[in-house]
Amino acid sequence: MSEAPLEPLSLCGREIRLDALEPRHAPALAAASAVDPSLYRWSPIPDGAASAAAYIDTALQWQRAGTAIPFVIIRIRDEAVIGSTRFWNMERWKWPQGHERFGRGIPDVCEIGYTWLTSSAIRTRANTEAKYLMLRHAFEEWGVLGVCLHTDLRNLRSQAAMERLGARKDGVLRAHRLAADYTPRDSVRYSIVAAEWPEVRLRLMQFLDR
Repeated sequence: MSEAPLEPLSLCGREIRLDALEPRHAPALAAASAVDPSLYRWSPIPDGAASAAAYIDTALQWQRAGTAIPFVIIRIRDEAVIGSTRFWNMERWKWPQGHERFGRGIPDVCEIGYTWLTSSAIRTRANTEAKYLMLRHAFEEWGVLGVCLHTDLRNLRSQAAMERLGARKDGVLRAHRLAADYTPRDSVRYSIVAAEWPEVRLRLMQFLDR
């Protein structure tokens, strides 16, 4: 069942900005992903202009269905498009009438995923700042109860990045999703729950202040 879509967001940090993903971003996304395709062995990314247009169209369909909010990642100093990310699998739970969370119309839990960066932005502050902006919005504006992240079991770099954020490893989901190489993907699941957010927030702020 589709949920009412949320308004597109723009989240601004010191070095990057997350703008609402739009069809006009297709050429820039295609260019960003074409710099070094070998980086994305385990991640679904656009491959060329037509693929980027289809990638954006799918993300916007999910947004209209109320299950995702996709972003383009902008480097502020030169306004360059350096990647993409999104909130997705946004769930509104069926709270009983009279409960404080009944009828809020915003997510109770969500996932952060479909995150990738062009080669020049890898090992910079970009991923940390993007995650900080999104987690802060999820926990402090929406008041979510938890945020999860998944990655391919073979993607050790992504797992290390999630652990560096302070996310906890929940386990491995076997044959969980279709992998980027069109095989059944075993996914490692990480999560952050609301009670853990203050500690994770401090950790991320310390990384960003270095």
